[in-house]
Amino acid sequence: MLSVRQIASEIVDREGGYVNDPNDPGGATNYGVTIHTMRRLGLDLDGDGDVDEADVRALPRERAVEIFIEHYYHAPRIDQLPEPLQPTVFDMQVNAGSNAIRILQRLIRDMGPEIAIDGVIGPQTIAAATAAHDSAGQSMVDAYGIARRNFYYRIGDRRPASRRYATRRDGGKGGWILRAEAFISPEFHLTDAEHRARVAAWG
Repeated sequence: MLSVRQIASEIVDREGGYVNDPNDPGGATNYGVTIHTMRRLGLDLDGDGDVDEADVRALPRERAVEIFIEHYYHAPRIDQLPEPLQPTVFDMQVNAGSNAIRILQRLIRDMGPEIAIDGVIGPQTIAAATAAHDSAGQSMVDAYGIARRNFYYRIGDRRPASRRYATRRDGGKGGWILRAEAFISPEFHLTDAEHRARVAAWG
């Protein structure tokens, strides 16, 4: 298995550099770290007394890696989940916050155990995830990735401005879908035709 630093570095690569997309509620973002996260952490990198777009632009790549490891991996206790689940849940935590944990908890409930869907990894979620993975193995990792993919499609169903993250202009798979499928076994990837059929109603 990759080290947590390698996983975080790959996440930074997927997130890319500085963007400030008006359709993205995250606002100004660099290497996947949003201005809201930087304000929450008090990262006034230029020392001018506030945290603004200039600080986001100034964020070093390695600092982004450290932020992800500390605040998106260790703090939410993703490091306590079964190792094969950690890369995809970690990646989703960076991309969608506590929705990453809620998706996991719903998946576990679908498998039988009654656990709270609260977006928090506590002893109950750790024990249930461990038992579920012990029973299902890679199938659980695939199921989580498929649930991620469905989560992205549902965002597109509800929010037209976000559809361009799930599908390209030519109708092919967008970044969100490719990102989810990066953690799914190839036999569970959607074909191009299946993807196009899923988003056909988007116009």
